[in-house]
Amino acid sequence: MTTPVCTSASKAATGHAGHAASFTGYPSFSSYVRARGPVLLRTARSLTANPCDAEDLLQTALTKTYVAWERIEDHRALDGYVRRALVNTRTSQWRKRKVDEFACEELPEPSSTGSTAVPVQDPAEQQALHDAMWRAVMKLPDRQRAMVVLRYYEDLSEVQTAEVLGVSVGTVKSAVSRALGKLREDPELIPAR
Repeated sequence: MTTPVCTSASKAATGHAGHAASFTGYPSFSSYVRARGPVLLRTARSLTANPCDAEDLLQTALTKTYVAWERIEDHRALDGYVRRALVNTRTSQWRKRKVDEFACEELPEPSSTGSTAVPVQDPAEQQALHDAMWRAVMKLPDRQRAMVVLRYYEDLSEVQTAEVLGVSVGTVKSAVSRALGKLREDPELIPAR
């Protein structure tokens, strides 16, 4: 969990020989993380519900501590500094989160009890019915299919459908009536009634 910070700090301290004097405090950061990591992780877990989020939170707080390591004058107060970084980071995360749900006194879903309640269908059953209906519509002759699609899927009036297809309103009425009769007789749709 904290290895990347410690490893990069150790590599930075040993990798730049010309700047070794400026990195003398970082090995103590590594030893601090090794010694106090479990205690700080417990603190992070108390701030989040998910253990993985707690590890991420601690990693972020330790990164902030690592960046400020040279500015921290009293190394005996490091636990307080990291705890404050944990709390501030968690507060920032909480403020930035998107609220998808919120509590309210009344449920927005309709109740399934009572005589006026509309039965809630299973989404899989609704999709199966939709697919069966579309297959049945696709079996219709081209002209009837076009009229059914314009009337019921595109929600055009009989007059508008007649104008689009260049036929009379009576032709639309009779063709749609015959198409609906065929759909009523389709064996795949009979159980849905």
